[in-house]
Amino acid sequence: MGRNGNGNDTHYAAVNRSEVPQGRKGKHRKTVADILADLSKLNAQQAVKIPLSGLNGEKMQNLRSALNRVTREKNIPVVTSSDEKYLYVWRADPPKNTAANE
Repeated sequence: MGRNGNGNDTHYAAVNRSEVPQGRKGKHRKTVADILADLSKLNAQQAVKIPLSGLNGEKMQNLRSALNRVTREKNIPVVTSSDEKYLYVWRADPPKNTAANE
């Protein structure tokens, strides 16, 4: 047991909140940033093609989840697809306004 700074025994060490790291810096951070940078340079009819062999043993599902978290946070609608060798990412088509077409 440790001391929490108030003289009480605790199961875990206590730290000041100012010492706690802020933000999520997961292992897919650079890959996701690279994907978004590439995506911003493509036209609406193109997709980013990420080789699964370049993921260094990481699971594609984990990369896709990390990408989903960031794109939702930044309000960037994307679509993903995959085959046995690649993960594909592209910007989602804007929703069609059916009221404007009537």
